[in-house]
Amino acid sequence: MALKSTIFKVELQLADLDRSHFGEYALTIARHPSENDQRMMVRLLAFALFASESLAFGRGLSSEDEADLADVDLTGAIERWIDVGLPDERNIRRACGRAKEVVVLAYGGRAAEIWWQQTAGKVAGQKNLRVLALPPAESQALAALAARNMRLQCTIQDGVVWLGGDDQHVELAPKVLFGPDAA
Repeated sequence: MALKSTIFKVELQLADLDRSHFGEYALTIARHPSENDQRMMVRLLAFALFASESLAFGRGLSSEDEADLADVDLTGAIERWIDVGLPDERNIRRACGRAKEVVVLAYGGRAAEIWWQQTAGKVAGQKNLRVLALPPAESQALAALAARNMRLQCTIQDGVVWLGGDDQHVELAPKVLFGPDAA
């Protein structure tokens, strides 16, 4: 018998000062049985970073040919494809051919560094790609916020994210590894 996904409910109040985007989102996140709290919360962070009325969670780990999050316009064109973790470079190139913009939010410490060293040269020609990395301590702190029902406030300013609830907050600063904002 297959294990079922665990459902998490999130009330997210967002103030993204960098994009002048403000909103309240009632989200339902299905955590795949093989997914941990850290990955699920990094997906939630990706939502906060790129929130829009049309951004939606994909089927996640159960579907390799689908984005973790996708922003699809009314014509069905993919405006933004977001993958979380350490995707294969072939999947990144395929996504770059299908979407106007592709974002990878990598995490995992040393494994993410090695992945980027091996992948950077293979995707360097992708003009619509942005790669962000989350330091290990920050992704672990993010995982500590996970609960079946969450009420979170998120403020984003100058690339720094403050995310938390009534009793716990984390400060996150995703680093741009590749893309228009890379240092």
